[in-house]
Amino acid sequence: MTTPGARPVRVLIVDDDALVRAGLSMILGGADDIAIVGEAGDGAEVPAMVARHRPDVVLMDIRMPDVDGLTATEALRAAQSPPEVLVLTTFHADAQVLRALRAGAAGFLLKDIPPVELVAAIRKVAAGEPILSPAVTRQLIAHVSNGGAGGRADRARALIGRLSEREREVALAVGRGRSNAEIGRELFMSVPTVKAHVSRILTKLELNNRVQVALLVYDASL
Repeated sequence: MTTPGARPVRVLIVDDDALVRAGLSMILGGADDIAIVGEAGDGAEVPAMVARHRPDVVLMDIRMPDVDGLTATEALRAAQSPPEVLVLTTFHADAQVLRALRAGAAGFLLKDIPPVELVAAIRKVAAGEPILSPAVTRQLIAHVSNGGAGGRADRARALIGRLSEREREVALAVGRGRSNAEIGRELFMSVPTVKAHVSRILTKLELNNRVQVALLVYDASL
């Protein structure tokens, strides 16, 4: 529920299927701390819609006829102060989802996600927590391991080499899908200290969210 005086999480829905958009709007409309600020039927509409409505979170379909969700996500996350992006898909961690995560998406949702979990996911992403389940993490590791990414592995190791020993420990924990509280317990740090380390890691590695840190760790085979 919404804390008195708190602004609802602003959500933009992007999907070429009108029925899917309607279903998502109906589900999210039942949460008093979430506001649907707009709907788009193609990735080409996203820049103008984001500029007009300033959403906190964009629910982004992958497969759309004109500009697909991957292209739209890459363009959106490259812009200044972008909203978080949650990818909508019918597949578990396929290569397209992996590309979206590398572009800076905060995670992804399956289109058959239960309503309660959808609402919880929106809240988490708006609060800066990525949506990456252990099952999905295992599949992402498999994609990275089998992708023939020799040059990418070298680059990843070089980037992680920029980190201090403590920052590297935090990055590895992020790669295992640990929350800030879990990292704090494992490494005997306060949550604010963990957050400060994560912030420095993102700055040093020129990344924009924890999912990208996790992917870099996997690329480096750590």
